[in-house]
Amino acid sequence: MSVFSVTRENFNKEVLNSKEPVLLDFWAGWCMPCKMLSPLIDKVASENPSIKVGKVNVEEEQELAEQFQIMGIPALVLMKDGKQVSGSVGLQPKSRIEKMIKEYI
Repeated sequence: MSVFSVTRENFNKEVLNSKEPVLLDFWAGWCMPCKMLSPLIDKVASENPSIKVGKVNVEEEQELAEQFQIMGIPALVLMKDGKQVSGSVGLQPKSRIEKMIKEYI
């Protein structure tokens, strides 16, 4: 599945009301670890069609960052049935991201 941008406008439809689990990647353009994580997130998205993967730009979507109490980036949040079930902060290896997903799917 392809990666999509998450905004306040599409959050309810794409995340809270999603039938599939959703992995959210909170990032910013100036964040070097975020840039390093981005290709891994894209690969996880393409290799795991049973989940949706959304990216949240914390500078443009400050309300969403506050809602999830994002204090450091990159941050990953795994949502299932409209609820946060897991998460991590900082650059993660692909294997750890996949393990987090498999634990809850």
